[in-house]
Amino acid sequence: MRILLIEDDAEQAQYVLKGLREHGHAPDHAATGRDGLFMAVSEHYDLLIVDRMLPQMDGLAVITTLRASGKRTPAIILSALGQIDDRVQGLRAGGDDYIVKPFAFSELLARIEAVARRTTAGMESSVLRIADLELDRMAHSARRGGRPLDLKPQEYRLLEYLLRHAGQVVTRTMLFEGVWDYHFDPQTNVIDVHISRLRSKVDPPGASPLIHTVRGAGYCLRESEIA
Repeated sequence: MRILLIEDDAEQAQYVLKGLREHGHAPDHAATGRDGLFMAVSEHYDLLIVDRMLPQMDGLAVITTLRASGKRTPAIILSALGQIDDRVQGLRAGGDDYIVKPFAFSELLARIEAVARRTTAGMESSVLRIADLELDRMAHSARRGGRPLDLKPQEYRLLEYLLRHAGQVVTRTMLFEGVWDYHFDPQTNVIDVHISRLRSKVDPPGASPLIHTVRGAGYCLRESEIA
């Protein structure tokens, strides 16, 4: 894993960096909160290890700033403050785990592995994709070919439903009950209107169509045309 350690205590930093390298990780180091924030924003890391009390910028402020900017890189907080209120404050600030100093490196390594397992499981369950279309349910965002899609709330719910049933034909009744939470009204064209608006964003001119109409049946999200 590529790990960023934000720690101002030089001796503590060398202890952690040495252990991480010995266990096959690739760590970088920042000695101030401001430098750590800059590195965390500008580079990709699999995990952050953040000391709570840092010069220039507090460790919790680093994490809350990252979370506010949309960065969800897992973060383990290191701190000499070990009261329950301190730990709760750290987790509520956006930390994924909290370790009280002094600590054994074996404990830190076990916490790293546990956070990595949780993060992997969360990514597998939160991201839905087909072809170059991707929807991230944790970030509540969607992209096509790397381009963000500006979706209204109902369009987002409709796209999520189609992605969860990718490759399957979904009927109007299924969409009404799954997206609008009420039963099918044969007199309304709300489904057609929302599908049309969603299609204009997901399938722009020049892109390979993903949303297909199945005559007499409903709709299907897939890479190729329905025969």
